[in-house]
Amino acid sequence: MEGASPKPVREKAQLMSAAEIDRTLVRLAHEILERHNGADGLVMVGIRRRGAPLAERLARKIGEIEKVQPPVGILDITFYRDDLSTIDQKPVVQRLAATLPVEGNTVILVDDVLYTGRTTRAALDALVDHGRPRRVELCVLIDRGHRELPIQANYVGRVVQTSDREVIEVRLREVDQEERVMLCERS
Repeated sequence: MEGASPKPVREKAQLMSAAEIDRTLVRLAHEILERHNGADGLVMVGIRRRGAPLAERLARKIGEIEKVQPPVGILDITFYRDDLSTIDQKPVVQRLAATLPVEGNTVILVDDVLYTGRTTRAALDALVDHGRPRRVELCVLIDRGHRELPIQANYVGRVVQTSDREVIEVRLREVDQEERVMLCERS
């Protein structure tokens, strides 16, 4: 999800069902494998919160296709964000991944929604603290535009044009106990 908004939101439309999310992840897994001619040297790294279960699902799907499942890491970017002071007075950081096998590997950075690009920038900063990957590629379930930084995803599940008042809410069973993608509007 794009971050908690202090303003209430109203659901406008369902963009993806559970089945559509699953089919999209199958397609993304195939795209990743085609580009890299297999899973050798790949590491999936999910951005905490909803990027983590998406990375785990993608790794499982790659494993089903290739019979080799890439390792999965979880990246907590809380202290790398440039909006840290606006998140909370005393943010709580959970150390979810002490070591990520990034050194010399191709890292597929996974997140739910690509919006301004600031989360991805923070993730790149956090990632280099774990080593120097051979390459980093970005995979997102939803790209909603409105970039503030020159960041582009290599793999995109769906592009959704939104207004600044609209919010994309990705709800995953591992985090939210439900599975769907919603288009919402701030009140």
